[in-house]
Amino acid sequence: MDPVTLEVLRNRLEGVAEEMGRVLIRGAYSPNIKERRDCSTALFDADGRLVAQAEHIPVHLGAMPAAVDAVLAKDPRPGDVWVLNDPFAGGTHLPDVTMVSPIAAGDEDDHGSDTEADVLGYAVSRAHHADVGGATPGSMPAGAEAIYEEGLRLPPVRLQRGSERVDDVFDLLLANVRDPDERRADLRAQVAANERGAERLRELADERGPDGLVEAFDAVVDYSRERTRSALADLPDGTFEARDVLEGDGRTDADVPITVSVTVEGDSLVVDFAGTAAQVAGNCNAPRAVAESAVYFAVRCVTDPEVPPNQGCYDPVDVRIPGGSLLDPNPPAAVVGGNVETSQRVADVVFEALAGAVPERVPAQGQGTMNNLTVGGRDGSFAYYETVGGGFGARADRDGMDGVQVGMTNTLNTPVEALELAYPLRVERYGFRPESGGDGEFRGGLGLERAVRVTVPATVSLLTERRRHAPRGRAGGESGATGENLLVDPDGETERLPAKVTRDVPAGTTVVVRTPGGGGYGDPRRRSDAARERDRANGVGGDATDAHEREAESSDRDGS
Repeated sequence: MDPVTLEVLRNRLEGVAEEMGRVLIRGAYSPNIKERRDCSTALFDADGRLVAQAEHIPVHLGAMPAAVDAVLAKDPRPGDVWVLNDPFAGGTHLPDVTMVSPIAAGDEDDHGSDTEADVLGYAVSRAHHADVGGATPGSMPAGAEAIYEEGLRLPPVRLQRGSERVDDVFDLLLANVRDPDERRADLRAQVAANERGAERLRELADERGPDGLVEAFDAVVDYSRERTRSALADLPDGTFEARDVLEGDGRTDADVPITVSVTVEGDSLVVDFAGTAAQVAGNCNAPRAVAESAVYFAVRCVTDPEVPPNQGCYDPVDVRIPGGSLLDPNPPAAVVGGNVETSQRVADVVFEALAGAVPERVPAQGQGTMNNLTVGGRDGSFAYYETVGGGFGARADRDGMDGVQVGMTNTLNTPVEALELAYPLRVERYGFRPESGGDGEFRGGLGLERAVRVTVPATVSLLTERRRHAPRGRAGGESGATGENLLVDPDGETERLPAKVTRDVPAGTTVVVRTPGGGGYGDPRRRSDAARERDRANGVGGDATDAHEREAESSDRDGS
């Protein structure tokens, strides 16, 4: 295929995935999807290869192929819509509900569940639903020991058969969740997104013919594979190792080690997690697809982020994970924290290993956590979920970004106005944490403080990291500030909370989440005078910057 045609078709396919995402976001009712955009959309070919994705949530997208593989095993037919969330059958964690729709040429009404029409591909959407049942509102209990506590578990089942909704499945799902009206609307939005993807892919098939569409799929995947192999070939050969820890598993505070060795050999990469902890009693186990997704994200960032994201990016990367470990647990392990927090640490540790090969391409550590905050009414009347941004690590040539989502998440925040309109919550404070970014030639990004007051009796769950172990600086840069979780009772008494906790609270309680800052990059004494002036003008740096200035002046006087 000539380069011009390839580029046109690649953009057409990615445009379909992006349009699916817009339909999902506009059609959803929950602030979690409509405002935060905690959702992802993609297209797959008939063999289950990812061919195009919207630039949505990294932890969703890299794990989507496992969901499509699970549906392919069920002999899906055009007109079907399959739904699943089981982490041991293609899902990530239970709140992430995935829909997979087989697509055939012609009008949708031409195909029933018994049709022999060939499948052209699959439209896929994944969205984080604010509640899918389980022990606590929001379906993210910090102390879960088994997946049964985390919500309704759906292996791949038909939500729609032959273009007709399967009401029994729909009703069963809605009977097991809090706020079923909101869940119903969000599920319908996902169906609509898949229908839009199917419509657009059929249009492309009508233009080029089914064989031409398959040619386009092959061409974009081959192109990404070749570019990824070329980028890997530019890395120095060798084996590079790294180790980091999780701050407990939700049941205990004991550190949980994650160990990796990354071997670069020519135009391929082997990422081996031998030595990583066995699966844990708490909920920080990560399904294999989640761990793989974090690896693909880190590799893509360090090699060539402009490579079109599809199956071709993954083919040159061999991920090896011991069975029964933290990153490939056996059922019925609890996993809700693995998707949101362990994935972050996997990305961090792979970045750290790759820094041994190309140190100038790897920033200092960012906040390394999603700071998951879930608040739900004990009467089941509402469920609010939020991930709170923090500091991005400084890079070799610029400061880290302040108050952004880092790593495996890519959501927006929930605007204060939308949050207070939808829930019995009030935002008391929301802003940057001064001096939370690590000092350096380039400063780490600032963390945030978000204080939310609950006006009714509620259950609060927090799944967070970097409360004990600070995000590390690089090349002489200093660490960012650790995060902090606080609970202020109606009488004004303040309690420091652990990194992972679920607590019933009375009306009038305020939960405060202070997120970590990013690590700094380079010797702080090399920071320019202009940068220091900007720091002072923006209210950051402060005593730390002054201390390094005094140290530098002392060294100059001593003739050092």
